[in-house]
Amino acid sequence: MTLTQIGALALSVVCLVYFLFRRVKNSKSDERRKIEQFENERRKRAIEAIRGRSKNSAKLIDYDEYVLSFKEKFVTFIVVGICLFIVGYLFYDNIIISLLMVPLSIFTFKFRARQLRDKRKDELSMQFKEAAASLSSALAAGQSIENSFRSALKDLLLLYPDSDTYIIKEFSVINRRIENGENVETAFSDFANRTDIDDIQNFSDVFITCKRSGGDLVEVIKRTVDIINEKIEIQQDIKVLISQKKLESRIIAIVPILLIAMLKFTSKDFIAPLYDFGTPGPIVATVALITIAVSIFISNWIMKIEV
Repeated sequence: MTLTQIGALALSVVCLVYFLFRRVKNSKSDERRKIEQFENERRKRAIEAIRGRSKNSAKLIDYDEYVLSFKEKFVTFIVVGICLFIVGYLFYDNIIISLLMVPLSIFTFKFRARQLRDKRKDELSMQFKEAAASLSSALAAGQSIENSFRSALKDLLLLYPDSDTYIIKEFSVINRRIENGENVETAFSDFANRTDIDDIQNFSDVFITCKRSGGDLVEVIKRTVDIINEKIEIQQDIKVLISQKKLESRIIAIVPILLIAMLKFTSKDFIAPLYDFGTPGPIVATVALITIAVSIFISNWIMKIEV
């Protein structure tokens, strides 16, 4: 066989392996997508059923979904739009192109909503840590389950005087439903399903199982609270460890932009070919801009650690 035939054969094998890999990957992606779609539909039906059982369904929060208000959208559009305008002007030195980049800030609404959703979940998770500890203490003192929830709400009001705190509103809803004669297991399970937080859902499963099976509720809940506390502490330690790396990644992403800004205002002749349309300059600027954006995405993806 000649070198040309060997090269063609190797290329054919590489293409075949690539297409097989893509086919397997796409099939797995389709299966994963179908599973996620099924879970989302199941969860939406569960949320609708929960709201149907509650009289004040409009006040119930679905913590897995965050809808930006008009003010949040406006602020996000202005802040991101200004940043995109500055970046566009630094990389292209053209007002028209910079203005055309501003509407791209609309595509950041989804990421901003996801960021605020995760922040809300983190706040609720930390608040539930205190609520679970208070609930465990009340049960250990010999109070009934219903009175334990009332006692936990009183303790939470001392820790969080603001009545708009998520855990205050949720425990108020649970106590109100219990006073209206509803089952405490149903009320707490509905709250856990709406949060879509593993710690709260696991606590709910343990609580309901022990209450129905007649197990040692006090001891089991105490151990569950200890496990939740340890998990939250590990999460906090991980956040502290990667916070420095996040700062370093942001600095690395900003440095090229600052370097171009410094050259633009101190050595215009040196950087002038970058803005000369009709030459490879703007293409190089575009490739550099895309590279910076991809590096930011990859760094955020790598440092997204779940426990």
